[in-house]
Amino acid sequence: MPENAKSMRRAPTQKRSRERVENILNAACELISVQGSDLMKMGELAERAGVSIGSLYQYFPDKAAIIHALADRYNAESRHCIEDGLGVVTSADALVPAFERLVDIYYELFLAEPVICDIWSGTQADKTLRDMELEVSRSHADFLCQTIFRLAPAARAHKEDIAARCLLIMYMCESTMRLAISVSRDEGKRVVAGYKAMTRRELEAMLNL
Repeated sequence: MPENAKSMRRAPTQKRSRERVENILNAACELISVQGSDLMKMGELAERAGVSIGSLYQYFPDKAAIIHALADRYNAESRHCIEDGLGVVTSADALVPAFERLVDIYYELFLAEPVICDIWSGTQADKTLRDMELEVSRSHADFLCQTIFRLAPAARAHKEDIAARCLLIMYMCESTMRLAISVSRDEGKRVVAGYKAMTRRELEAMLNL
């Protein structure tokens, strides 16, 4: 069952239904990118998606469910990005450059999809989104931990310490991206560069424990 089924009233099972849900989510992205999620109306979304309001409510009971589904979609995309980027690393020396490339890719993703920032801007006011962000950070941190242990087996002796540091790195990544796209492009680049410098020191330290 897809993650966004937690928030959806009816999880799509057939191809036609899945396509309809994707169409609704794509339409939601278009509206949010123009006016923000706060101003998006369910009737307006149904019209943009080309479905009846009844069909829309069959899948999504309210606007919050749509926001959660979009968050799930972006979380899955970031997870695949991390797995693809770190899964191919074969030496400890290659981990830092690979991680920094991931950060750059993630930054470009946030710049290209302002909807992501709009979604996560409501994190502090929505406990479900807060819990989701922490869950995603833990998942990403676990993958980073396993990558470190694979490249530097001796680091397993410090498993709990490394797990906490990886969680901090991944949680800070989300916060860094939100800050970076909230300021000018030049300042955003400096913010991202500062984050990479901090994580570089942490990763090198963990690989050499």
